[in-house]
Amino acid sequence: MGMPDEVEIAGPRHDRFQEILTPEALGFLAELHRAFDARRRELLARRAEREATLANGGLLDFLPETRHVRDGDWRVAPPAPGLVDRRVEITGPTDAKMTINALNSGAKVWLADHEDANTPLWENMIGGQLVLRDAIDRRLAFTSPEGRRYTLNEGELATIVVRPRGWHLTEKHILVDGERTSGSLVDFGLYFFHCAARQLERGSGPYFYLPKMESHLEARLWNDVFLLAQERLGIPRGTIRATVLIETYPAAFEMEEILYELREHSAGLNAGRWDFMFSVIKKFRTRGRDFLLPDRNAVTMTAPFMRAYTELLVRTCHKRGAHAIGGMAAFIPSRRDPRVNETALAKVRDDKTREAGDGFDGSWVAHPDLVPICREVFDGVLGDRPHQLDRTRDDVRVSAAQLLDVRSTPGRMTEAGLRNGVSVGIQYLASWLRGTGAVAIFNLMEDAATAEISRSQVWQWLHNGVTLDDTGDKVSRQLVERLADEELAKLPGDPADYAEARELFMEVAVADDFVDFLTLPAYERMP
Repeated sequence: MGMPDEVEIAGPRHDRFQEILTPEALGFLAELHRAFDARRRELLARRAEREATLANGGLLDFLPETRHVRDGDWRVAPPAPGLVDRRVEITGPTDAKMTINALNSGAKVWLADHEDANTPLWENMIGGQLVLRDAIDRRLAFTSPEGRRYTLNEGELATIVVRPRGWHLTEKHILVDGERTSGSLVDFGLYFFHCAARQLERGSGPYFYLPKMESHLEARLWNDVFLLAQERLGIPRGTIRATVLIETYPAAFEMEEILYELREHSAGLNAGRWDFMFSVIKKFRTRGRDFLLPDRNAVTMTAPFMRAYTELLVRTCHKRGAHAIGGMAAFIPSRRDPRVNETALAKVRDDKTREAGDGFDGSWVAHPDLVPICREVFDGVLGDRPHQLDRTRDDVRVSAAQLLDVRSTPGRMTEAGLRNGVSVGIQYLASWLRGTGAVAIFNLMEDAATAEISRSQVWQWLHNGVTLDDTGDKVSRQLVERLADEELAKLPGDPADYAEARELFMEVAVADDFVDFLTLPAYERMP
C-alpha cells in the first residue's frame, strides 16, 4: 500500500523509518490535521491578541466567564494504571541510551520528551518514535562507541508519559495538502497510532504531558483530539490520560478550567517552573520595573509570585482529585568535585522537601543520580501511600495580585547574571542546532526552557534600560556583544564553531522585535 496522495514526506527515509511512516499512520495524521489545524492556528492568533493587550497595560486575572467552573462540583477521572504513584519522575529525550537509563532509573514515571529536552531534528523525531515502540516491546538495546552495552531491566520500568511539541511548533517534513503539519499532532498521532494498543496490552496506557498551553480553550482542543483519536482506533473513551504543564503565566489563572476541559482524560498538573519564569518575562517584557526579574539563578521557588503559583496548583489539583507534580531539579551531579555536589544536593533536598511538605504528589529530576534523593524525601512524607490527594490545602487562598507580584522578588541584576545568560544561551543553541536539546552547562541540565529564560532576560534588561547593580553599567547591545566575546573565548574549540549560535542568540536576545520562541527561527536553520 502506498503513501496517501495528500501526504508528502519531505525528510529522508532512514533505516526503519518505514515502520513508523506507514500509509495508515500518515492517513491518521492527515485526518488529525484536517480536523484540528485551523483551530490550532486560531488559538495561536488569540495568544497574540492577549499579548498585545498586556503590552498596552492590561493585566491577567481569573476569568469571570468561567466562574461557574471554579465554583462547580466536579472531579477528574481516577488515576490510571501506572499513574497512581508518581513520587519521582525523570525527564529526558528519546534517544536509545537516555531512554534505557530513564526507564531503569527507579523513577515511577519517565517523561519521554519530544519537546524542550529534544531538538526537532527529523532523525530525532521519527527515531524517537522507533525507540519508544522498541522500549514498550522490551527489545530496546544500545551499544556505545566505547563498547558499553545498555539494556532494559527485567523488572518494573518507569511508566512512559510522552511530551509532544507545543501548539506553536510545526513539522516541516510532513505536509498534508501542501501545508506543514502541527508538531503536536505529529508527535501525539504517531505515538498513539503505534503504541496505544501496545501499552494497553501491557497494563498501562497512552499517557501524555501537554506543554506550553496558555488557555483552557487550548486544553479543549487537546480533549477533542483525544476523543477523535480514541474513536478512530477503537480505544475506549477516557483511556488517554494527560498531565498539563502549567508553565505559562496565563495558564496559572486558568488551572481549574484546564482540568475541567480534560477531566475524563486528566492526570493532573505540573509546575513547569522554568518555562513559567520565561513566560513571566515574555508576557510583561515591556512593562518596566514591576516585572523585572533579578539574575536567573537568584529566582527561587520561595519568591512570592512563585510561591503563590505552586500553592495554588496543589490546592487546585487536590480539590479536583488530580495529581500535583513538582518542578524540575536540573542539577547534574559531578563525579569530580564533591564540594559542588554537596552544596547542590543540599539545595535539591531542600527543594523536594518544600514540595513534599506543600502537598505535591511527586516531583521531577533531570538525572538518574537524583532519583534516590527525590524518592527518599517523598517516601518520608508519603510512606506507603501512593499520593497525598487527601491534603486539599483548604488553607490556601491566592489572589491575582499575589500571582502578579513579581516586583517583590528578592535579588540583584548583576554582570555575572548577564554573563551567565549570554554564555548559556549561546552554548545551548550551538548544541541545539547540532541536534542535542538537553545539555549539561555549568553543572545544570539546560533545555529550551532555561535557554528561553536566559535570552528573554537579556532582552528585557536591554529594552528596559537596566543598570547592573554590581558594576553600574547600563545594559546595551555593545555590552552584550563584549560579554559574548569574552565568554566564547573561555570555551574549548574554535570560536567559529559558535558563530551560527551567536548570530541566532543575538537575533532572539537583542533585536528590537521579540521572537515568541527561540526554537522558531532555530528550526528554520535546521535541515
